[in-house]
Amino acid sequence: MSNPLLSLNYEFAIQALGGDYYDEVLAAEFPQHILRFRNDKLLPKIGLTPEDVKDEHFIEAFGKFHCVGPFLALRYHGYQFGEYNPYLGDGRGFLYGQVRGVNGELYDFGTKGSGRTPYSRSADGRLTLKGGVREVLAAEMLHRHGVRTSRCFSLIETGEGLWRGDEPSPTRSSVMVRFSSSHIRFGTFERLYFFKRPDLTKKLLDHVIDYYYSELKEQSDSYFLFYSELVKRVAKLVAQWMAAGFCHGVLNTDNMSITGESFDYGPYAFIPTYDPKFTAAYFDYSGLYRYSHQPLVCKSNLHLLQDALAAVIDRENMRASLDEFDDVYLLEYRKLMINRLGFEQLPETDAEKLLQLTIKLLESSQVGYHDFFLGLRKEFSLHWRDDINQIFADFEQSELIEPWRQYYYHLLQTYSNDELKAMAERLKQYNPQQSLIRPIIESVWEPITVEDNWQPFYDLLKQICE
Repeated sequence: MSNPLLSLNYEFAIQALGGDYYDEVLAAEFPQHILRFRNDKLLPKIGLTPEDVKDEHFIEAFGKFHCVGPFLALRYHGYQFGEYNPYLGDGRGFLYGQVRGVNGELYDFGTKGSGRTPYSRSADGRLTLKGGVREVLAAEMLHRHGVRTSRCFSLIETGEGLWRGDEPSPTRSSVMVRFSSSHIRFGTFERLYFFKRPDLTKKLLDHVIDYYYSELKEQSDSYFLFYSELVKRVAKLVAQWMAAGFCHGVLNTDNMSITGESFDYGPYAFIPTYDPKFTAAYFDYSGLYRYSHQPLVCKSNLHLLQDALAAVIDRENMRASLDEFDDVYLLEYRKLMINRLGFEQLPETDAEKLLQLTIKLLESSQVGYHDFFLGLRKEFSLHWRDDINQIFADFEQSELIEPWRQYYYHLLQTYSNDELKAMAERLKQYNPQQSLIRPIIESVWEPITVEDNWQPFYDLLKQICE
């Protein structure tokens, strides 16, 4: 029986660009292959049905790395914590292949933990099993929140012991395959600028527009329009993170996709409570990438990208486009937060006041960020419109919630029963049943570590979708 994953109609879009953008590499050979996760929800996107794809097919393609084309370790640089690093590139992964989805869009299969490449330096090119588990969970949680994100296609335990940091014993290893729109990064362009290759910049930009901004191809000012659209995509993406309470671990330019999609989260975290200073990465000593800084950092990364694109796009036009970032971000963030509060839309004045009251309540009360929205989902009632005292009746800090309660009650007064029922459904849509704060992740990792019990992990994935 042929392997459906190997029988896909792979395209060689990146390879067609030529060897200036990648190095051909080999995959590592692993002593063991245990499929721990397969994302059946993604299979229909590439025209496959879960019943036709067996576990051994995943292992053959994405553990033993049988292939239909060369594996490409992509070249890139990047600004890391504000310092330019010219020694980057795919150090523990490669582009496995590219396939066209049933929607006509091109998707990447990209590996993580698949072995050493020319960019591994002193590292082993491997991925810890916990790192793989964490990325699977993050991708599914972000997807549930409506965030534009890459997702994990498969996770295979590989049977090697990895030594990390000061750990007294080796940790388990894995190889992951990521399903994303593209692995071209801001840093891919920054590398070309570093080597003073405007010809390769133009060639890459033409490729990006052809495949990922095809609606702009026939426009005479397609390069400028590309940057303008990228600004909007990134502004909306970071608004999605902020509304979801997501803190990216390392917002370096090599971790930012040219398509405006989340990937490479690093030591991410979902905020337990509303804390603007919350920082996900333990090594981010200055708090550069803290929760409240994410919009500013993303805007700054877009500004840095202008240097790399200036050989092709007029810098003044790019500056004008970037000036729109704040407005796009604020409109999207306010809209998403209003949705999480149950409203489809509100007049701007009402929306802004409710948003500010909500943030003030979350920050002053330090109620769980997820708990607040889940409580709203569970407790919301048609009776809230008629009796203000029923709105979060059991909220412990009554004096802190009172201004919010008064305004929320005020906004409900003009709503019909049908509109209130629609609000209840909207609250279910935008507020997941499950959170992914660190203790939740640890609660599923411990059974894996202690007794190789994966059921809590699978249960959590199921709860995330609810």
